[in-house]
Amino acid sequence: MDRLIREETGEAQMSILDCTCGIGTQAIGLALRGYTVTGTDISMQAINRAKREAESFGVSINFDVADIRNLEKRVSGSFDVVISCDNSLPHLLNDDDLEAAARSISSKLRDNGLFLASIRDYDKILHEKVKSTLPQVFNDVEGRRVVLQVWDWQEDGRNYLFHLFILRETRGDWKVSHYPSHYRGVYRKTLTEILSRADFTGIQWFMPEKTGYYQPVVIAHKRS
Repeated sequence: MDRLIREETGEAQMSILDCTCGIGTQAIGLALRGYTVTGTDISMQAINRAKREAESFGVSINFDVADIRNLEKRVSGSFDVVISCDNSLPHLLNDDDLEAAARSISSKLRDNGLFLASIRDYDKILHEKVKSTLPQVFNDVEGRRVVLQVWDWQEDGRNYLFHLFILRETRGDWKVSHYPSHYRGVYRKTLTEILSRADFTGIQWFMPEKTGYYQPVVIAHKRS
């Protein structure tokens, strides 16, 4: 993210709003690289975790609860950059909500400010209708974790119920945790059109083989 932002803006010190910050993964990393970061998320639980994580890394970030569709009501000021990473936008299940989010994001950007987001490669996924992922095995001090996903596609062929299963081993015993969530597959063309209607310009997509980031990334600038 740092490299993509600097390549696009050429600036060294900037203010960033991570408007779907979750537990702070991107926000903390960017704060450690010298950005002034504000983080918001619709989940109070995620924000509380993000505050703890930021404290453990020794960085100062202003966190608050806010719906991405109504940032102007919860977040004061404007920013050089707004980001929404790790497939957060597809939690919005129709074009009207996506457009509301795009306009809300635009309201928090300075003129010519940068918006950067990443989503899954739905152009490929919606064609293949992926139903599950292969299990991944992780080892840490507490034992092994096995992580896998199951996707239940709805009748409309765009929305799906996402199931995240985490199997944890502790001293030879296994426990299964299940985290469901709703998503909507978003074609890159659809998001491009929505951003354009929300007064963004210079919209470009970059694939993982170019950026090194694990998801396709879209960048756009608020029209001056």
